[in-house]
Amino acid sequence: MDGKSAQAFMDGVPLPMVLIGAEGRIDAQNAPARAIFGAELAGRLYLTAFRQPALAEAIDAALGGNAAAVVRFNRQNGGAEQVFRVTVTPLPSSALCAFEDISEQEQIGQMRRDFVANVSHELRTPLTALLGFIETLQGAARDDAAARDRFLGVMAREAGRMNRLVGDLLSLSRVEAQERVRPTQALDLSALLARVVADLRPVAEAGRVQVVVEAERGAMVLADSDQLVQVFANLVENAIKYGGAEKTVYLRLTRDPRDPVLRLPVLRVDVVDQGEGIDAIHLPRLTERFYRVDAHRSREKGGTGLGLAIVKHILNRHRGRLKIASEKGKGSTFSVVLPALDAAQAVTTG
Repeated sequence: MDGKSAQAFMDGVPLPMVLIGAEGRIDAQNAPARAIFGAELAGRLYLTAFRQPALAEAIDAALGGNAAAVVRFNRQNGGAEQVFRVTVTPLPSSALCAFEDISEQEQIGQMRRDFVANVSHELRTPLTALLGFIETLQGAARDDAAARDRFLGVMAREAGRMNRLVGDLLSLSRVEAQERVRPTQALDLSALLARVVADLRPVAEAGRVQVVVEAERGAMVLADSDQLVQVFANLVENAIKYGGAEKTVYLRLTRDPRDPVLRLPVLRVDVVDQGEGIDAIHLPRLTERFYRVDAHRSREKGGTGLGLAIVKHILNRHRGRLKIASEKGKGSTFSVVLPALDAAQAVTTG
């Protein structure tokens, strides 16, 4: 295949392709390859362009007339790593390299492995505690009534923790399955906030925390009622737990005629606490599954590490977003931004 024929063939293929001649120089590349590696690749020795040993060995073998090979090739693209599956095919007096970007597949696979590892870790701790206490109750503490009552109390807490984790995992699975289905129910957001605060009154009283709602009625959104209750219950309960005793948690509902990110009229609910605040280094990762600022304290408070991940997915379904602002020693503000629904739309939808 001459140079013109090779170039014509390669230009008709959507995958990035690079043709390497017998002298080890790059003779041709198609537009997708130029977009990735740059036009200056042409004419260079492949050993200077593709420095990773596996790919260089596969190209060298193909130029020697050996069978085709498939290898991995990694490169930095800005701050992210791109991973390619490269098929190196021997041709008469040349070698053809086809690059398939598998970065997303690799990322999904790593997320799956991390998720399984995290779930296993979260379940192993309470299971180990339960098994240890059961063994003790069957042996040394069999006839010790005081120890039995104490151990049973701890076992109940650990079993409750596992139950909450399983419940949150199921909830996260349901939310992810529904994420592309837009809600169609018109809801008064201020009434929903009042319902959440009423439901959490026993928690607030137990923590000696006052919850104040500042919201006008008639602020309408298209929403799934149960899911938004879950969002605000999670945020308000966190504010109560981590805001500190004898403090006040504020829920402020405001309107914004145009959100800079969504580019729509929105309703914004700020959940404001007066707690210790969160170091800025943690803020970008708070919605990651199982990410905790203080793992020990979170577990003591009954947290599973999935609450904010569930919140994020629910808000994605509602075309909304979550903003987090915090400063050490000055409390935190978790802001839920949702597209507003005007009165005319509310009547039509309802």
